[in-house]
Amino acid sequence: MATMLGFASLAQAQSTIHNVRGFLPDLRFTLEGAGGKTVTQDTFKGKTVLLFFGYASCPDICPTTMVQLAQVVKNLGVQAPDAQILFISVDPHRDTPDALQAYVNAFDKNAIGLTGTEKQVADVARRYRVAYQIEKPKNPKSKDYEVAHSRGVYIFDKQGHAELLAPDTESVDTLTQSVKALLAKNGK
Repeated sequence: MATMLGFASLAQAQSTIHNVRGFLPDLRFTLEGAGGKTVTQDTFKGKTVLLFFGYASCPDICPTTMVQLAQVVKNLGVQAPDAQILFISVDPHRDTPDALQAYVNAFDKNAIGLTGTEKQVADVARRYRVAYQIEKPKNPKSKDYEVAHSRGVYIFDKQGHAELLAPDTESVDTLTQSVKALLAKNGK
């Protein structure tokens, strides 16, 4: 794995973080952010992106992962401005752009929450092989329903190339070491 990535520190830092360069496509999307702003991958050029798919009313996995990602960015110290957390909602029915931004702000004031139409979200999820399913509510007017989704943190380099895929259960220290190594590789 370290040979494929070209830097030894990742070999020690990761036992479950996988090199996905060449296996997953570059960062590309058109979604909606807070204030109705259209956001694309171009907004994040020059940043190492930590991308997670989830939903704001998730009871366990999403908040835990957001806490971890916020800690990773904090651990970067002076390099923190070079990293960007993106949280893409797979629940566009409940997660309005402004509500989603308020959700991610609770974890990291610089994190960005994104959503879109059902088709936009499905297209981005399919691009990165994210599976999700929205349970049909028993009452059509109800906003009380379950959402199941695959888990993982996608890490893209500053040019938007997919580099690493980490399980959401990876330790903060290992994630931090991997992001620092990627930043160093990219000259930051």
